[in-house]
Amino acid sequence: MYNHPDFVCVWLGLSKLGCEVAFLNTNIKAKSLLRCIESCGAKTLVVGRGLDHLVEPVLPDLQKDNISLCVMHHSPISEGFISLLDKVENMSTGNKSSPPNVNIMSNFLFIFTSGTTGFPKAARVGHLKAIMSMAFFQMCGATSDDIVYITLPLYHMSASLLGIGGCIQLGATCVLRKKFSATQFWKDCVKYNVTVVQYIGELCRYLVNHAVVPEENSHSVWLAAGSGLRSDVWKEFAERFHTLKVREGYGLTEASIGFLNYTDEIGPIGRASYFNKLTVPFELLRYDTQTYEPFRTVSGRCVRAHIGEVGILVAPVTAMNQFLGYAGNKVQSEKKLIKDVFVTGDLYFNTGDLLLQDHRGFLYFRDRIGDTFRYPSTIFVSEHIFHIK
Repeated sequence: MYNHPDFVCVWLGLSKLGCEVAFLNTNIKAKSLLRCIESCGAKTLVVGRGLDHLVEPVLPDLQKDNISLCVMHHSPISEGFISLLDKVENMSTGNKSSPPNVNIMSNFLFIFTSGTTGFPKAARVGHLKAIMSMAFFQMCGATSDDIVYITLPLYHMSASLLGIGGCIQLGATCVLRKKFSATQFWKDCVKYNVTVVQYIGELCRYLVNHAVVPEENSHSVWLAAGSGLRSDVWKEFAERFHTLKVREGYGLTEASIGFLNYTDEIGPIGRASYFNKLTVPFELLRYDTQTYEPFRTVSGRCVRAHIGEVGILVAPVTAMNQFLGYAGNKVQSEKKLIKDVFVTGDLYFNTGDLLLQDHRGFLYFRDRIGDTFRYPSTIFVSEHIFHIK
């Protein structure tokens, strides 16, 4: 589904029933679509308006596997599809059943990570991680009075859990655009009185490379919150668009390890304070520059990177930092874990990211060495705006 209120309604409605929901990238092709559905064990596919043509090439395969096909229309668009909107309108407003018995440590969502090789992997996202993610905007200083502009795709964690979830947690208003448009960005911010924008680094780069528009000097945005912002783009973005605060963070779909640069220092993704390491413990390990595997001594133990030295970010697997693995991919799940790091029997999650910590405790992202890749965004022009309170 594209960014649309229907996405939020389907997601939260199914979650209320106790279902586990898998978010599918609208750009995936036929083989990847089948692999995604198979890997997470889905029994039903919900298709948004105007996206039924993406399913038609694999329709026989889905029907052979007894996958139910639901479409967000008032009537079936073709044979094999079940319409949903007509049934929603005829539903009673009363509660149909008691709330599901949900364990906070259990799985909540499947979010597919993009890889440089092979098919997307279905990362399990637990209820605990989802709740923790919803605090992102609040940690950045946003309040219920803010109006948040979200242009990132909802099928990724940033827009869904941090974005929509963050608005729900705050009680803030969300302005949801179907797709990002550099041309319309500041015009929308002025038109809808936006005060907070969510970004990824490439989005900011597109904006600073875009021609000047009058609205970029008359908006009310005081906060830009997100991740992946390069230092040079960061400085130009803040100076050109008069955004008072940029809050750069770091997080992963698969695990709960994360950082937030709550200062005005340009460049870091966070700060490794004493209290931060108590609540979200992590380590930076020395690594082999040829294999990118953690370096081990003759005794078989890993070695911590020095201050000012780039190291692999790892985090102990605990109840608060879960790694539920990838659905239907045991091999890839096990590859993300490192055993016997400092003592026999300990277990760490390998982020596949290289970070550096300076003498002040600031952390800097340096490179990604795993099999996941941060794809650049694509510019689209769209007039679909949804104002959600």
